[in-house]
Amino acid sequence: MKINRLMTLQLLAGLLATVGLTSCSNTNNGVSSATGWKINDKKGGFQYNTNFEQQNPKGMVSIEGGAFTMGRVQDDIMADWNNNPKQQYVQSFYLDEAETTNIAYNEYLYWLKSVFPPTNQVYAEIYKSALPDTTVWRSGSGFNETLISSYLRHPAYANYPVVGVTWLQANDYAKWRTDRVNELTLERAGYLKKDAKIMEAYADAHFSTETYLANPEAVYGGNTDIVYRGVKNKARDGEKNLYATMNYGLFTAEYRLPTEAEWEYAAIGMAGTREYNNYQGRKTYPWENPTKKAGKKRNNTLKSQYANFKQGRGDYGGIAGWATDNADITNAVKSYAPNDFGLYDMAGNVAEWVADVYDPQIDQIDTDFNFFKGNIYYKNQIGPDGKPQIVTDQSVKFDTLSNGRLRVRNLPGQVSQIAYDADVQQNNGEEDVEALAETTRTNKKGNQISTIYNEKSRVIKGGSWKDRAYWLDPATRRFYPEDQATDYIGFRLAMTKVGQKQVIRKTKN
Repeated sequence: MKINRLMTLQLLAGLLATVGLTSCSNTNNGVSSATGWKINDKKGGFQYNTNFEQQNPKGMVSIEGGAFTMGRVQDDIMADWNNNPKQQYVQSFYLDEAETTNIAYNEYLYWLKSVFPPTNQVYAEIYKSALPDTTVWRSGSGFNETLISSYLRHPAYANYPVVGVTWLQANDYAKWRTDRVNELTLERAGYLKKDAKIMEAYADAHFSTETYLANPEAVYGGNTDIVYRGVKNKARDGEKNLYATMNYGLFTAEYRLPTEAEWEYAAIGMAGTREYNNYQGRKTYPWENPTKKAGKKRNNTLKSQYANFKQGRGDYGGIAGWATDNADITNAVKSYAPNDFGLYDMAGNVAEWVADVYDPQIDQIDTDFNFFKGNIYYKNQIGPDGKPQIVTDQSVKFDTLSNGRLRVRNLPGQVSQIAYDADVQQNNGEEDVEALAETTRTNKKGNQISTIYNEKSRVIKGGSWKDRAYWLDPATRRFYPEDQATDYIGFRLAMTKVGQKQVIRKTKN
């Protein structure tokens, strides 16, 4: 009897394992392994992309995630004590191979000016709120006036990193880039009219990813001559009554600023340093040997540096024909060798915004997976009809920043979003962001102390043309107000890699 019971249990376990494997497997010849129904049947029914494989976004590098020691592992000569080492793990993600350039940002400004012409009083502040502050080049005791008028616009600086951009503006640019990439993808797939993005986008009649997913009939002002109900392709007329959904795998993950952990992990260049339990000997900079000379003599000029940074007091690029980094202010992106991940300028040129709120005591936080400081969650604002509310010319709202400038909350044509009630936010047992970043704190003795940072202070990483070599170490960290800008801070964007950590492609024998 015991033997029969044992055999029965083993057989049952085998059947359960088989069922589990079957239910989790991919479809077989377009037939659901769960119900036996056909998937993607031309006659209608459930539509799903069963062969999805995320491709590298244009201009981005794939970063395979992993464990690493975040923070300084060498002496903190500045005695900041804001980056004590801690083991962390980051998921795989994509990161721009170089910093966002002037020409890329000018494309964004051109789109805003075309769709929301500043000559219209309703839209005047939309365009102005996106403009970089070119006066960051002005100095009380230096002459940089030419840079104020030329750096952003002149073709000579087209491939130089954009500066004078606030953390808030960088986030707005990221959202715009997400929409433009998705818009082109849907156009190529036959769900949007060709070239409508250029010829017919105006005011609230333009493409927004969130609007399309929430209420596709509201995109482009509800113009069905632009937004097709299904693809314009006779070979796929089975989809004639359908809009594209997330199931199709057409929509990209959102572009965003990288988290501090992602940025630091990518800057270290883990592809060339696999060990992670002993970092005492890891390289400080993207290159292997900081004393190694780069380049060869040409016309008595020696490019001896691997990055663009301040080499000493009053020395931003050496003297004529000797030991120069070939730059005085910023330099064109990709002017120096990439790190092991293939990323350019992760040290030098400009410091970069990351997504996190600044907190000097991050080593005391328990999170060790995808660490990020500053979660504020948003949701779509639902109207009386039960549908997400779309921002119109009449309902567009602006926030006044500390510098007096205005910032639009959501563009006309986008879904109106509101923050979750702070009282019901779930922070995994951690304190609220605002509680951790108050301008007045209480120390261990119970005394009130003042700080120079608050919940609006954002982390900046990496050294710049204006910084000494110390700041080129990926572990160093500083902060700057999210609504202010300088001549040495730029940014690059990241994207979460969905699905597998690493795509292993099968090779043919």
